[in-house]
Amino acid sequence: MARTRALLTERDRELITNEDGENRRYQAISEVRSRIRDNLQEDVEILKEHHPDLLDELREVVCE
Repeated sequence: MARTRALLTERDRELITNEDGENRRYQAISEVRSRIRDNLQEDVEILKEHHPDLLDELREVVCE
């Protein structure tokens, strides 16, 4: 079964950890920032309302 991404795609991981391609690295960082501000906030609100146990699991991973 194909795995889905959490926050970073495989390409994001490659670009962010590579110091050589600074322009593409910056673009990847900007895209991840947008996901955090836009998508992640919306996802948290959905989990908060519809499945608080999953939100607790997310908090455990992110906050610890």
